[in-house]
Amino acid sequence: MASSTKGRGRSLTAIWARRAICVWVCRGRPREHAVPRPLLRGAMAGAAGTTALNAVTYLDMALRARPASTTPEQTVQRFEDLAGVSLAKEGSDTDEAANRRSGLGALLGISTGIGTGLLYGAARARWPRAPFPLLALGASVAANLGSVVPMSTLGVTDPREWPASSWLMDIVPHLAYGVTTAVAYDLLSRPPDP
Repeated sequence: MASSTKGRGRSLTAIWARRAICVWVCRGRPREHAVPRPLLRGAMAGAAGTTALNAVTYLDMALRARPASTTPEQTVQRFEDLAGVSLAKEGSDTDEAANRRSGLGALLGISTGIGTGLLYGAARARWPRAPFPLLALGASVAANLGSVVPMSTLGVTDPREWPASSWLMDIVPHLAYGVTTAVAYDLLSRPPDP
């Protein structure tokens, strides 16, 4: 049930949720824009990091002439199997279903990158003096876990069986993600030039 507050018509639930987040993120100092700005900066930094991750991945594919990974599509297909649904009327073995899986797999990666950026923004607001290398490494690890853990849980892949080349192929783009996310967040946090 919505209630009007200060004439803005926001629900009490939204107001209390915002204050609860602010207590954690802003260390108890509620300010009008304290919560959204770090999270928004984090999401934008995560989008920049996702672009860097994709660029490094596609550069690796171009240089080594390797095919694209099919694990994102396999993850979507596993969700499809578990839910007992098909992404196409004609069945899950059609081009239509495969194309949807490809698009949804890419969207899963983008959402993982932006979601990790949101977490990064919250962490930066909470611990503003944390060292840059630690923050970049933390973003790298979080993005990697955000993609590998669901795939492992669903049985799509088992990182314990990956050869060193697969680990390298996975770690380098995620390091690019972490460094780019950290740099982008810092750039977005600077005050504008006078």
